[in-house]
Amino acid sequence: MITLSDVTKKRGNNRPPNTGFTSDVIPKANGSNTGVSVRYEYSPNKDWFVLRVSYGRVNKAKDILESNNIDYYLPLHYTIKIINSKKKRIIEPLIPNLLFVYAEEEKLKQMMLAKTSVGLLSYYFNHFERDKYGKNPPLTVNYYKMEQFINLTSIMNEHIKLVDNKDCNYKHGDCVRVTDGEFKGIEGRVARVSGQQRVIVEIKGLCFVATAYIPTPFIERI
Repeated sequence: MITLSDVTKKRGNNRPPNTGFTSDVIPKANGSNTGVSVRYEYSPNKDWFVLRVSYGRVNKAKDILESNNIDYYLPLHYTIKIINSKKKRIIEPLIPNLLFVYAEEEKLKQMMLAKTSVGLLSYYFNHFERDKYGKNPPLTVNYYKMEQFINLTSIMNEHIKLVDNKDCNYKHGDCVRVTDGEFKGIEGRVARVSGQQRVIVEIKGLCFVATAYIPTPFIERI
């Protein structure tokens, strides 16, 4: 499997290994100067879906997706944990038990109905919308928002973190772009989180992810 650790490092960035590109994917640099899989290029026939994975079975889920030639993204991050009274830097999923899948709706539906997927994979539903039957549809993520999410969460920085929206003190709600530094190219909303100025990338209906501290000179309105 080719992972983000194989992407040519830009701006001196390091990137975490095994961030979830499928096999045979050759990463490339996109306009925001980050490594993004060629398979993630926009297709009008595909959507980004969010799937729940049964506890402890992410690797099995990845195997099933790969065997069905379905592309996925698993955001990982570095974190510090105390193990045997010693601090250790480990890699773990940023959002436990979730996978992001880029696929045609019908193809994904057929895979989800297969015996190998039952009890392993399930849709994450959009609780803010209802379909014509009055049910919550599967959550899909806007392509641009997903691109920003991938660009941010593929950067190896232990200060990137999930945040609660109520803890984000937004500055006028402005949309901004980071113009320099490790997070160059990231777009989102500028806010103060834990006393620091950061840029927030939102996956509506799911999560908010914050960069590390961003100096004001590195931010421009868009």
